[in-house]
Amino acid sequence: MPRQGERSALAFDFGTKSIGVAIGQELTASARPLAAIKAQDGVPQWQLIETLLQQWQPDLLIIGLPLNMDGSEQELTQRAKKFANRLHGRFGYPIVMQDERLTTVDAKEKLFELGGYKALEKGAVDSLAAALIFESWCAEQSL
Repeated sequence: MPRQGERSALAFDFGTKSIGVAIGQELTASARPLAAIKAQDGVPQWQLIETLLQQWQPDLLIIGLPLNMDGSEQELTQRAKKFANRLHGRFGYPIVMQDERLTTVDAKEKLFELGGYKALEKGAVDSLAAALIFESWCAEQSL
């Protein structure tokens, strides 16, 4: 495992119909959105995730933790935790949960600035949200 500051990570924006994915580099504190993975009631195509893990070989996985604005948990919070546990159980990677409040809103604002309403395609929003989850995790590491 590389030293802190030099790790790469796959970040996930969990959703019941779509799971955004981004690859991030801790050294640059930046991430690049990848394709969103379709999910059936929160269950992804595990083979696609395995392919991404083989392709990018990250050091850890960061999963967005959907919380209410007051910090309390919601039903989706438990489902995201279950997704994280399944990822760890299947593939053995270290898992980090990261507060994701407002990342989808931020992603929509950025995409709209870049391309108007046409840019707000669901997969693009989810994957950019995953990149923002990674970047917020990096910001916390440097505190």
